[in-house]
Amino acid sequence: MKIILDAMGGDNAPEAAVLGALDAVKAFDTQVTLVGRGEEILEVLEKHGYNDLPQGVEIANADDVVDMHDDPGTVLHKRKGSSMVIGLKALSDGMGDAFVSAGSTGALLTGATLVVKRVKGIRRAAMAPSVPNKAGGKTVIVDCGANAECSAEFLLQFGLVGSLYAKNALGIANPRVGLLNIGTEDSKGTPLQLEAYELLTKAKDQGLMNFVGNVEARDVPLGAVDVVVCDGFSGNVLLKSIEGTAMFMGSMIKKMFKSNAATMFGALLCKRGIRNIMKLMDYREIGGTQLLGIKKPVIKAHGSSDRLAFCNAVGQAVTAAKSDIAPELEQMLKQVASAKESENND
Repeated sequence: MKIILDAMGGDNAPEAAVLGALDAVKAFDTQVTLVGRGEEILEVLEKHGYNDLPQGVEIANADDVVDMHDDPGTVLHKRKGSSMVIGLKALSDGMGDAFVSAGSTGALLTGATLVVKRVKGIRRAAMAPSVPNKAGGKTVIVDCGANAECSAEFLLQFGLVGSLYAKNALGIANPRVGLLNIGTEDSKGTPLQLEAYELLTKAKDQGLMNFVGNVEARDVPLGAVDVVVCDGFSGNVLLKSIEGTAMFMGSMIKKMFKSNAATMFGALLCKRGIRNIMKLMDYREIGGTQLLGIKKPVIKAHGSSDRLAFCNAVGQAVTAAKSDIAPELEQMLKQVASAKESENND
């Protein structure tokens, strides 16, 4: 297994990416190709005591870097020599099994779509982070920002790809798929949700997914579903709300424990539990977000990723490569298209 890592993407590049790659090689028994400015990568290695390339690590030189302010639509033409573009082309050419970058989200999405390509039949790739829930598992949010405006067909495909991802990558046997809405009744929502509800129900009847109906935002972190389908605008609001609530609760708990000597003693007794909760909500432990619908795994790591985050992003890429959902997704899309054609002929 070989993972291609954009060593120049993110706020802490290249040091965090390089050190994260070293950790990942040991932790996940994989090989990593670091794409970026070779001299800078070697300087990081020498700084940390490596005079030669460590076993399992390769360097692919790329002199340019995609800037966060670059127009995503022009990156492929203006930044051909960038670490992101060269890394994506290497993935497309079969020189690796997955690609990881903490660089510009828009540029990565555009590059993955145009260079690596979407699975045949997929209309739009989607960003699908997994958030922890009260039930002790994870809920996949599809989409969380890549597609602010969607059609009902997009939402249907988000349900299909999200269900496959939850089953193959997260190990959920029969993922429950819900449609984000303002109520659980099937009559709720805008025309988009009403039409999407109908399409998702048909997919359920075809045995393509376990669609359980509408789900309200408050029930997502409670574990009501394993996959929540939504347009990118609503999904981004949902994700940021969950993150903000977690940060608020964390700060309130910290403030409570520091209020007096008794609560500080209580904090010592609860130290392990508190640490486990904080770890659960730490984005660094997750690694990144996979772009679902792309032919080969592409992982978007957080822009502020540190060594731990990069290590786990590579680990996530390994899991995604091993649980390749592209062939099964393509077959599902053929079934949907066939059923739609039969319906139109009738």
